[in-house]
Amino acid sequence: MKNALVTGAAGFIGSHLVEKLIAKGYAVTAFLHYNSQQSIGNLRFLDRRILKDVKIVFGDITDSFSVRSVVRQQDVVFHLAALIGIPYSYVAPLSYIQTNIIGTHNVLQACLSCSVAHLVHTSTSEVYGSAQYLPINENHPLVGQSPYSASKISADKLVESFARSFGLSQTTIRPFNTFGPRQSNRAVIPTIVSQVMQSKSIRLGNLHAERDYTYVSDTVEAFLLADKIRPKIDGAINLGFGKCISVENLVNKIKILTGVDLSIQTENKRIRPQNSEVDCLLSDNALAKRVLGWEPTVSLDNGLMKCIGFATSELNGIVNSDDYTI
Repeated sequence: MKNALVTGAAGFIGSHLVEKLIAKGYAVTAFLHYNSQQSIGNLRFLDRRILKDVKIVFGDITDSFSVRSVVRQQDVVFHLAALIGIPYSYVAPLSYIQTNIIGTHNVLQACLSCSVAHLVHTSTSEVYGSAQYLPINENHPLVGQSPYSASKISADKLVESFARSFGLSQTTIRPFNTFGPRQSNRAVIPTIVSQVMQSKSIRLGNLHAERDYTYVSDTVEAFLLADKIRPKIDGAINLGFGKCISVENLVNKIKILTGVDLSIQTENKRIRPQNSEVDCLLSDNALAKRVLGWEPTVSLDNGLMKCIGFATSELNGIVNSDDYTI
């Protein structure tokens, strides 16, 4: 049985990854950010029969001792722990440096000192900034258009440097707008769905921004393939469906799927600063197909229906859909 550590395991993608790893026979340790309530975040949605097989460890990714103690005796580390949310990075940029850069450094040092066989590191399509050409492949320039994206660029480059300098075995996965059940209301699809179901109107920011949406099960499958295949390549691997849609058209699609027709209002507080806005992210996923044998299988419509079903379930309990969550 292979020992696997998932940092950021209480998060949206992390919880789905933990669930899949258990199903595949891994011995999973879930590393969660310490909190006095002992909240396990999105892991609470896992079936109890699955959750009992997960070793849950609370700690802090920014503390090197905490990280090293949990990395010991792991065969593979899936590093997803990160401070996400672009709007909050305008408010507290140093927090992103501490979590996303120093935290990643701690994981890298621990992987080296504990002789971990492989690291799967999580990047983001936000590192590309507004597309300079389409579709975006892995050779596209990296542009820090927000403190969040700058911190993730730095983390990616740290991983690359440890691979080149110290021979660390790693694969960097770069998802394009993963979506699905358990995603927080700070993301656009849960925001739209919750407002459609609970509000009298839909309040959003930039309606013209275009994104490439990949369903969470497809993203998780790529993480598993990254560990199984461990490709010897430089740089990151894009994960995207290869199609993009504007926020406005996304709203219209959700309204059709739910049968609810509400007006759309633009709120300035939801709009990024002009030079920080990313207009379009469209993935070229050819490298993922070639080196991982990965292709997305869940369509946007089918994925949205799963999100709508989750939002209507008693598990989700959406509240305060009128609030803007940074």
